[in-house]
Amino acid sequence: MGGGPKIPYPKHVWSPAGGWYTQPSNWKANTAVFGLAIVAITGAVWKLSADREYRHKMPEPGRFFPSRYWSKQIIEHEKKQKEQSQ
Repeated sequence: MGGGPKIPYPKHVWSPAGGWYTQPSNWKANTAVFGLAIVAITGAVWKLSADREYRHKMPEPGRFFPSRYWSKQIIEHEKKQKEQSQ
């Protein structure tokens, strides 16, 4: 039920994916390293974007607005509003 033996293939063929029937012994470690690299790059781009974000109009108070949790400008604006209301 295995589908037969592996098909013979030329050994001189190279491909970036590893060629036929490849299963590198360290694929789990490679996947983990690449996953961490993606997370680190995404975090760096997210932080850069949040630091450069500028708003001409602030969100309405009490309304759900996701970037109010990481945008420095909105956080400072809401602190000033709290101080003025007290």
